[in-house]
Amino acid sequence: MSEPVSPSEAEPTEPTPEPRREPVFNLPPLVLVVIGICAAVYLLQQYVLNDEQQMTLLYDGAFIPILYTGQYGFDWFLFTRPFTYAFMHGGFAHIAINMVYLAAFGSPLANRLGGLRFALFFAATGLASVALFWAMHPYGEAPLVGASGAISGMMGAAARFGFRTDRSAGKAAFAGPVLPIGIVLRLRGVVIFLAVWMIINLATGLLGFAPGIDGQIAWEAHIGGFVAGFFGLRWFDRRWQPPEWETTDRRT
Repeated sequence: MSEPVSPSEAEPTEPTPEPRREPVFNLPPLVLVVIGICAAVYLLQQYVLNDEQQMTLLYDGAFIPILYTGQYGFDWFLFTRPFTYAFMHGGFAHIAINMVYLAAFGSPLANRLGGLRFALFFAATGLASVALFWAMHPYGEAPLVGASGAISGMMGAAARFGFRTDRSAGKAAFAGPVLPIGIVLRLRGVVIFLAVWMIINLATGLLGFAPGIDGQIAWEAHIGGFVAGFFGLRWFDRRWQPPEWETTDRRT
């Protein structure tokens, strides 16, 4: 004679799924690639190349304004310097600060735009940075290095989203439509950020003070990248949809 069996004993129990493990570096692949290239170039400069090789790399890879005045003839690196300079840095503090900001602002932007458009955005804002820097210092001989111009463009893009992010897909991405400039300038948090950012850039650039960083801060390049990212974001954002408050008048 069999004994009655309760439903819980009769039904097979399903194995409990293991909790999903979060990656150690929860950053978009392209952001990791940029960080990796910057780190590799920095380590190459510091621990592999001799002095002569470092000078060659600096001359061929950094942006040097006076080379674009025509006084020194033509070389093929004139086409690459406006882009390769962003992967070079002048010291540990310089690269460390830039990579932290790249991870903070670049990750949600890359998740929003996608890899290809993020790469184009990075190149375009970096180019805008050196364009303004050259316009203000066409005969400058000091090499310009660092990704901060393109990162400033990412900050400008973040402002156009009002710093809104969405994590529903398991990764942070800037959310919502690209806000009209008139709306952005009425958001208190964004305006405070813009004011603080501008004051810090002018102070560090004009006064030449930046803790832990040797050399002059190229505030002009920062502004060039920021303006390009702030005003040019819509050219890269494939998900943009007109918000309900936007009318046919697009003067903003």
